[in-house]
Amino acid sequence: ATAAPTTARGAAAHAPLPWHPPAAPRPGPSLHSTCGQYIDRVPRPFFDVLGRQAAAGLRAAARRLGGPCAICRQWGPEGICADCRQLHVLPRARCDRCGLALPSPGRCIACRGDVPPFVRTQVAVDYAFPWDRLVADLKFGGGTDLAGALGALFATRLQPGPVSLLVPVPLAPGRLAQRGYNQAGLLAQALSARLDLPVAHALLQRPVDRRQQAALSREERLSNLRGAFLVDPARRDRLAGRHVALVDDVMPTGATAREASAELLRAGAATVEVWAFARTP
Repeated sequence: ATAAPTTARGAAAHAPLPWHPPAAPRPGPSLHSTCGQYIDRVPRPFFDVLGRQAAAGLRAAARRLGGPCAICRQWGPEGICADCRQLHVLPRARCDRCGLALPSPGRCIACRGDVPPFVRTQVAVDYAFPWDRLVADLKFGGGTDLAGALGALFATRLQPGPVSLLVPVPLAPGRLAQRGYNQAGLLAQALSARLDLPVAHALLQRPVDRRQQAALSREERLSNLRGAFLVDPARRDRLAGRHVALVDDVMPTGATAREASAELLRAGAATVEVWAFARTP
């Protein structure tokens, strides 16, 4: 059989239709084009408040969702699970001045002989397993996310009393540049969010790099730190008559706390107490 010849009309009927890209949608009016005259009249602090409220809401939601425990990796809220808190956060009798662990409540021999300038020290845990590992990771290992978990635990162990301002122990410029952050500042920020207390990050300064404290004896630490801290003259008015908490991650001997507290008192603070997450036994 011979196929019927294809006519021009039949070929045109079966030819594919030419493709044309879809037309771009016409842009509608933007929020600012329709409401800009009203948005521009709203004071900027209004949006700052909204931003802070949104951030606070996100933090609260994250706390409710939880995450792996920093110690046992069991899932739970607050970064450190209830089981690990019960197992590793034990009540201890401590010196009412420097927070040193004692057999019974009272004052240690060192504080009886040389009373520190700070009125008391509040401590969450001893610097021992597993807290020594977590503090070392926060301090030297870049574990900045641990500040929230440790701060949440620390806040439950504190009695803020008259404290109205948090001042983190500063790092010297070289150490801060090397580490990239101040672990005491991160801890103070976490406490601020929990306790609704302001933080003065740049008020207390440590302008000169000195020898590392870790390898020094107590007497050498005191000598090494003499004159190491300075209150920024432009921020001294924030200290006038304030009850200050000096925040640090770990308190080995109290030498740093003594020198920093003395400088805060000279600059006008009414009282200074020390909040150290961990205390060397």
